[in-house]
Amino acid sequence: MNPADVSANGASTSTEKNASSLCQPSQLQSKEYRDLLDVVDRLRNQGLSRYVDLPQIIVCGDQSSGKSSALEAISGMSFPAKDNLCTRFATELILRRAPVAGIDISISPGSDRTEDEQATLEAFTYTGTLEALDLGRIIDDAKNTMGLNEASKVFSTDVLRVEVSGPSQPHLTLVDLPGLFLAGNKDQSEQDAALIEKLVLSYMKNPRTIILAVVSAKSDFALQQVTRHTREQDPRGKRTLGLITKPDTLDQGSDSEQFYIQLAQNKDVHFGLGWHVLRNRTYAERNDSAAARDAAEADFFSNGVWTSLKPSQLGVASLRLRLSQVLRNQILWQLPSVLEDVTRGIDECRATLQQLGTPRVTSAEQRRHLLKVSARWSEMARAAIDGTYTDSFFHEAADRRLRAIMQKTLAAFAKEMHLKGHAKNIIDYSDEEDSDDDIPGPHVIRRSTYIDKVKMLMVDSRGRELPGTYNPLIVAELFRKQCKPWHGMVRSVLESTFHAASRTMESILQHAADEETATALLSIVVAPAMEAIRAGLWSEADKILEPHISGHPITYNHYLTDNVQKAQAQRLRLKLEEHLKSFFNTSKLSSGPMDYRFDMLTLFDKLTIRMEPDMDTYSCSMAIDMMEAYYKVALKTVIDSVSTLAVERCLLQKLPGILNPEVVCELPDDIVSRIAAEGPESVAKREQATEKLAVLEEAMVELRRLGTPSGQGTEGVTAV
Repeated sequence: MNPADVSANGASTSTEKNASSLCQPSQLQSKEYRDLLDVVDRLRNQGLSRYVDLPQIIVCGDQSSGKSSALEAISGMSFPAKDNLCTRFATELILRRAPVAGIDISISPGSDRTEDEQATLEAFTYTGTLEALDLGRIIDDAKNTMGLNEASKVFSTDVLRVEVSGPSQPHLTLVDLPGLFLAGNKDQSEQDAALIEKLVLSYMKNPRTIILAVVSAKSDFALQQVTRHTREQDPRGKRTLGLITKPDTLDQGSDSEQFYIQLAQNKDVHFGLGWHVLRNRTYAERNDSAAARDAAEADFFSNGVWTSLKPSQLGVASLRLRLSQVLRNQILWQLPSVLEDVTRGIDECRATLQQLGTPRVTSAEQRRHLLKVSARWSEMARAAIDGTYTDSFFHEAADRRLRAIMQKTLAAFAKEMHLKGHAKNIIDYSDEEDSDDDIPGPHVIRRSTYIDKVKMLMVDSRGRELPGTYNPLIVAELFRKQCKPWHGMVRSVLESTFHAASRTMESILQHAADEETATALLSIVVAPAMEAIRAGLWSEADKILEPHISGHPITYNHYLTDNVQKAQAQRLRLKLEEHLKSFFNTSKLSSGPMDYRFDMLTLFDKLTIRMEPDMDTYSCSMAIDMMEAYYKVALKTVIDSVSTLAVERCLLQKLPGILNPEVVCELPDDIVSRIAAEGPESVAKREQATEKLAVLEEAMVELRRLGTPSGQGTEGVTAV
């Protein structure tokens, strides 16, 4: 169950008795729970929070909202009255139950610190007792150690860790954030307000963070920033617990008192974890003991309208238990996803280090690195060409599957050539009354119109041929005009296949090598080789098209004569159908034998009459039939030649050899150094990946050792 899965009025969905049993110290203060918190704290202290969001409770509120008094009541430690003023870093408050009371204070350096700065910050420590603690002085010393000052640095990502132990302490970890404010003064500017708001929001945005939003009953609720930010970052209120402070400043019976009662009952601003009410020390009570403070609080809540609230919503004692319960269940709920994030981070770091390879200083180390890259390149390039997509590399993006792209591209090319490869689509219309203007499309022409154009061409190119025949060169000229679109379509498909191959090879290179090496290899080796392949591809395309564009049609494919015969037979059939329809629509057969014989002779005359009396038209028609038949034969040849001779042989089969180990072995030492020598970016990337991997692997050991505490679960999380 999610920690925020609670009812609208802040009550548990289980019975009140079950909710009460969950708040028993025997369950919440167990050794297993303490170990659970210790592990999370160690992970945070080891720097895991730089890479993985960890479950935590943050305490945030406006300045003067009573946040410091609330922390003091929870921990028993005296916070400075103005600790928020000019404090621009977070404080991690770690409370642990132990037989002996004590306090340890240190600084956890931010991720932006250098090694020297980290050493200086980690050297800052304080160990002692609560009685001798001057937290105000220690905070000032911490600010100086962090280098915070009004002139240069006013904000720090460092975290002050305050670990308090004692027999009365709960098992609880809170992150105290500087108080929000709007108006600047001599101690803090409006720029400081923006920096603190940025810090608070950076913690609120973490989806694994429980927000303890502190609201002062002394101030107008609508003017307090914290709930606005909370509702923006947690719109459904699933991970927010509201804390109302200073309830004793409200006038009894006033509208303000009634408003805060309704707020505490979760009837106004709804938070998934509900609301809690805490009475702060007054100025006159500032020197009272913790016991006196708790007694005054208990007396206040035992009278008046506050008795209408549940006891589990009132006072510091129930708040400690409530926060412990919320944090425990948030940790248990989030541990599996934390483990997933750590595992994913480890895999990413290992992949980065594998890609970067070993450090490369000498020429031998650099060449060895390139040989590993080239072996990986050749393997992946061959897999992409063969269509063997078993490697995870091909699962991440479909545009890496080169063979599939080629199949799709060439299939589309073949279809387009069949549909649009001809300059004119010659249509044999039977209705002679239709005009050419009625023919759809600019590339469609009536056969009769096309025959007229061919007649004119025959006149201009007439040789020694006899009447009724045609010059064979006419077929070549008609074909060259008809296949004119081929050149552009072939260039277009070769451009598409080449760019697809280039993209895939570049992706393989980026996968097989680190960024610097991949960039150098691309510019020095791969790009020039790809340009040479491109030139060979265009040369092969010209060879394929040359016989069709400038040569005479030649083929020994019987498909040519088959097509001519089919075309002529089809037109003959249409003519015969036309004559038969005409005869039977106009003739009236009589029953006499002589009339029948006469009609049959008329039919025979119609069927045996010349199909085309104009021999020039006949020869033009024969030439067109021959051109169209040859076009179909040549079309299939060109499509197959582009696919096999150009794309397959001149492009795909040459790709694995661009960067195979033989190429690397032949590279001069100076070129190897230019390509494989490590630059500052690679060195820094390796150091960062190595550092992150060490943190994540250490965290993994802790998480696996932890497991799930026995007897604990994620059910029963309530907003009491």
